[in-house]
Parts: sequence; structure tokens; C-alpha cells
Amino acid sequence: MSSTSGPLKRKVVIMGSTSVGKTSLTQQYVAPPTYTASYYPTIEDTSHKIVKYKGADYDIEIVDSAGLEEYSLFPGKYAVGVHGYMLVYSIASRQSFDMVPTIYDKILDYAGLESVPLVIVGQKTDLRDERSVTKEEGEALAKKLHAGFIESSAKDNANVSGAFEALLEEMQKVYNPQPEKKKSGWWPW
Repeated sequence: MSSTSGPLKRKVVIMGSTSVGKTSLTQQYVAPPTYTASYYPTIEDTSHKIVKYKGADYDIEIVDSAGLEEYSLFPGKYAVGVHGYMLVYSIASRQSFDMVPTIYDKILDYAGLESVPLVIVGQKTDLRDERSVTKEEGEALAKKLHAGFIESSAKDNANVSGAFEALLEEMQKVYNPQPEKKKSGWWPW
């Protein structure tokens, strides 16, 4: 890919229950170190970051959504023009983990798709003494939803970049931004 064509634009939405660390994860990724222990509910915030991943430049638009509860209305705008999703739960909150499949189903319903590029993030690994969701449970859910999986801690800045790289990997499987191979002969494929 030539650098003159510009970075590949990718829009991602970060979703999950309230207080699972979506905003902290986003802020740590976009402008580290920015972790703060104060909690201010997010209505919606959009950030951008340009990164290089597997030889390609990406301009990532990150939509940090408001926390969703089980009976929340799903904002339809989160299903339009989105390339990938990061569904976040707290390893210290069973309720937030149990919400992930509900959010996933709402995404599929609104997007009208059978699957979407997705990574599930078990956030707040710094709260290991309060863990109520095992890593194995997170991995099993990710496998069931055909998603990537990673655990992270925005507070400790552990696996923050890894979470976004895992999402880029899932998006690459679908959108495959690899340069086309030189074709030989007249055959079109």
C-alpha cells in the first residue's frame, strides 16, 4: 500500500454496561497516560488515532458510547458505517459480562448482519481480588460469538493497545486491506 493513498479509515464503537472502563480504555489508548479514578458517566465521545498495523496505516475513529443496561434502547447510529465493535465488561461484575450477548444481539439486529468484526474485552484486571468472571468464561463467550478476546486494565495500562490491535485483527479478517497481488495473464482472478 502506498503512503500517498492515505490511511484506511475505520470506525469502531466501544460498548458495554456502565462503569466497566470503556472511557478509561479509550483515553489510555488515545492519549496515555490518562487514567483517572474519578467516574463521570459518558454520554458519547469520539476520538481519533492514527496507527500502523501490519504494514497498513489506519485512521481509527473511536466512538466511546454511553453505558447500556439490559433494557436500554439501542442507538441505531451504532450500526451504520461501523467497521468493528469492542464489547467491554468488568471482570469484577458478572452483570456486565452477562450483558455482552444482549448487546451483541442488538448490534446484529440493527446492522442486519449475521456477524460483525468484534473483540470482547475483560476490563479491570487490576481488580483481580474482586474477580467474578474467569478468563476462561470470557474466552468461551468470545469463541461462541466468533470474536477476539483479551483482558486488560486501563488503570495499569495493561493490554490497552493489545485490545485495539485485536480489534484491528478482527476487522482485517473481514475488510482485508492487504495490497492486491499482481495478476498474471488476462484472467481476472
